[in-house]
Amino acid sequence: MAKADGNQKTIVGKIHPDVLSFTVGKDPVLDLDLAVWDCLGTAAHVTMLSKMRVTPPIMGTEERNRVVAALVEIMREARAGTFTITEADQDVHLAVERRLTERLGDLGRRVHTGRSRNDQVAVDIRLHAKDQLLGLTEEVAALAERLAAFGRRHARLPMVGRTHLQPAMPSTVGLWATGYAELLFDDLPLVEAAYITNDRCPLGSAAGYGVPLPLDRALTARLLDFARPHHNVFHASNARGKNEAVMLAACGQLMLSLSRLAEDLILFSMPEFGYFVLPPELCTGSSIMPQKYNPDVLELIRAKAATVLGYGTAANTILKALPGGYNRDLQETKELYMEGLRVTRASLRIMALMVASLKVRPERLRAGFTPGVFATDRALALVAGGMPFRDAYQHVRSHLDELEAADPDQAVAAKTHEGGTAGLDFDFYRTRAGEVRRWVRERRRHAHAAFARLLGVTFPVA
Repeated sequence: MAKADGNQKTIVGKIHPDVLSFTVGKDPVLDLDLAVWDCLGTAAHVTMLSKMRVTPPIMGTEERNRVVAALVEIMREARAGTFTITEADQDVHLAVERRLTERLGDLGRRVHTGRSRNDQVAVDIRLHAKDQLLGLTEEVAALAERLAAFGRRHARLPMVGRTHLQPAMPSTVGLWATGYAELLFDDLPLVEAAYITNDRCPLGSAAGYGVPLPLDRALTARLLDFARPHHNVFHASNARGKNEAVMLAACGQLMLSLSRLAEDLILFSMPEFGYFVLPPELCTGSSIMPQKYNPDVLELIRAKAATVLGYGTAANTILKALPGGYNRDLQETKELYMEGLRVTRASLRIMALMVASLKVRPERLRAGFTPGVFATDRALALVAGGMPFRDAYQHVRSHLDELEAADPDQAVAAKTHEGGTAGLDFDFYRTRAGEVRRWVRERRRHAHAAFARLLGVTFPVA
């Protein structure tokens, strides 16, 4: 409610309404995704306060239980979509504190003891990020596994391999598909690195300089299933924004992989190639041309790769010249990372749908084998007869018009070395996907068990 002087009253003082709107930005919407995590962080904090040996005690065990019970109710509201954050709240932290105070009176006003919104938002983002990164990892494995399954179904189906987009050498659909599966798996160490950088608990760092209270920071880290606390409280504050940039770097590489796959699918499904048939239900039509089936989702993935890479550039640029300690500039990195993760996860799911229903046209694939595709194989056949390779290369190059088309099936069957067209180990991809899923499952199980112990109810809260 605005006062007679026109300023808006908030928990942290009166603010000019235009300044309030400008500084709050999109936080009342963005922070709805952080509500559950804010409640978890607060539950860990009040649990630690209730065990802190000070006289008089800041919070007793019974009071802690009342706060946690109220937090569980707020989490249920958040899950049901009835929890709201007003502009006067500014963010999820003050919205939760307001709700606790409405329900618990003075007890609600004590929960922020020894804590700043700086370490509060940092722990919210890290809890949210760890959960999102596990989901992202699962979706990468799911798409890679579908690509590998597609490749297994068409393991020896010949397909012209291309360099510079020009016909190059005999290849297979199996090699093409599993190549992208392996590319995605190679992106996962970046996701794991982002998970590790977020697996440090910043609670207790307050505004980045600690507080004159005997906080048990190791306890809050354990309660929230972090690997350990940030040791240096100044670093806990300084890491804000950098962690978001690391996550966006991982998302950017995944989107690059998806963009190249999308481009191949767009290209090879064109009538001029006709290698693949995109599922009609995943294409869109034209408002004027009845015959059109447009690969809009693939085009959007291609464009969104640039968007996510731009988010990473924006986050790094925001950080580039900031002095040490918290600066409000960092608020802008929140939306970048949240949207970057959302777009990347959505793109992975859409691409998995596309690959699951993708069809091949063997006759068009085989028709692409012109005599020149076999030029390298012909040169190596001369080498097998004793001719030095460079001489064989020059001989074939000077007699290209005499080349005849060979059997593409025999050509791809001849490459039996590891990873070649006849040397692919499809179980490698299935095994790798299983390892990834176990990694995710173990971390999620461990985290949910810790959260359930903290709250006294099952997690996720129903």
